[in-house]
Amino acid sequence: QVSLLESGGGLAQPGASLRVSCVVSGRTFSGVTMAWFRQVPGKEREFVAAIRGSNGHILYSDSVKDRFTMSKDKARNEVSLQMNSLKPEDTAVYYCAGGTNMILSSTRIPRHYQYWGQGIPVTVSS
Repeated sequence: QVSLLESGGGLAQPGASLRVSCVVSGRTFSGVTMAWFRQVPGKEREFVAAIRGSNGHILYSDSVKDRFTMSKDKARNEVSLQMNSLKPEDTAVYYCAGGTNMILSSTRIPRHYQYWGQGIPVTVSS
């Protein structure tokens, strides 16, 4: 059984940094696209970043590009999202997700991912 467990997050002031991590158990990263999504109440789940399983390319949403960095630690079966220059609009519950047999056009769409973490809150406020 595959499980994803997020950690990190919390409260930060605007301009500060936070890191969220996700440990995958039950399978390796081989061929799996790993991604981060976020969601605020009343809105759809939003793509943040992904590392494609087929080639290791990293994608970012325009709203976080140049501020957030996604990375993968194969030895620890863990992916992380380093969030710098945080803004109040980054406030959300962040979800780790994993998907197999993903094509590029599916990477930013939540319904194509088979595995999900429970979500971890990130709050950016002064």
